[in-house]
Amino acid sequence: MNVFVLACRCLIVYPWTQRYFGNFGNLYNAAAILGNPMVAAHGKVVLHGLDKAVKNMDDIKAAYAELSVLHSEKLHVDPDNFRLLGDCLTIVVAAQLGAAFTPEVQAAFQKFLAVVISSLRRQYH
Repeated sequence: MNVFVLACRCLIVYPWTQRYFGNFGNLYNAAAILGNPMVAAHGKVVLHGLDKAVKNMDDIKAAYAELSVLHSEKLHVDPDNFRLLGDCLTIVVAAQLGAAFTPEVQAAFQKFLAVVISSLRRQYH
């Protein structure tokens, strides 16, 4: 999967999410975002985080407890951004899988993402 497309799509489509990445340098337009290696690196971090969920399907909430605290208390990320990123991820996966992204696959994938997003939002008050 093209992790670069995932990270770029979120920052371009939802430009207010850029505020959390001030140390990434120039994010002023789509071309700058597409050419930014730090954006690509963060996309990899996000997808590796999903690996953690897959490997801990029995208790994703516990597996994501530290990430939830980090995003809530240290990074102060708006919890709705997790849903936005999930939407971008769904679009990227659908584009990659094409016809194989059947309604049944989409339903299962979105159920998985709903648990991941709920787990990331858990620490928020």
